[in-house]
Amino acid sequence: MPGLSDRIAPLLPYLRRHARALTGNQEAGDAYVAATLESVIAAPGEFPKIEPRIGLYKTFHVIWSSVSVGAEIAEPGPAVQAAERVAAKRLSQLTPLNRQALLLTVMEGFSIEETSVILNLGPEVVGDLVAQAVAEIDRQMTTSVLIIEDEAVIAMELEQIVSNLGHHVLDVATTRDAAVRTAREGRPGLVLADIQLADGSSGIDAVREILTTFEVPVIFITAFPERLLMGRRPDQRFW
Repeated sequence: MPGLSDRIAPLLPYLRRHARALTGNQEAGDAYVAATLESVIAAPGEFPKIEPRIGLYKTFHVIWSSVSVGAEIAEPGPAVQAAERVAAKRLSQLTPLNRQALLLTVMEGFSIEETSVILNLGPEVVGDLVAQAVAEIDRQMTTSVLIIEDEAVIAMELEQIVSNLGHHVLDVATTRDAAVRTAREGRPGLVLADIQLADGSSGIDAVREILTTFEVPVIFITAFPERLLMGRRPDQRFW
């Protein structure tokens, strides 16, 4: 029968992945994985008498929750892809227990019951933690949207699309001045802008002025795309 080390060895790449997601970077995660292995080697008889994968993660989480190895949640380095940086930032904003429960169930594929064994919590508590984590991630992904559009029907359609995606419509502005005023007061997370506005003003000018105050992604929605190819563009941060 394979020894404990033989049963644990194939699991280490997965534990390192989990540790990286939990702590925020590979170096910090590996420090906890090393501490876990040292604990198992020092007292193999104390290793949980359960399925090895569950036992290994249980040992890791006991150490992660109770021992500092000088590695806390950290911002990913510049070499990390943008999507991974965003994911790490969102995870770092969860409470430690919420983060553990979410990663164990969603990333590692443990059941609620298995996760409850790993974290030494009741299944109903783990279920609540996962639900809270998912709700918080959803909340982080929503944003307020400023719509700059003078056509009422189009504006209504855009509002419906934005709302169906779970975002909040900050306001619908029909002129440049109204758009700039609303943007400065409400600081939207996204701007959807038409080019030709009701009073003859320009959505491009409105966006240009908004971007002098703060950075925000902009999407132009227009029947005059050629106008985006003429003259000086407001900024590189729009599509």
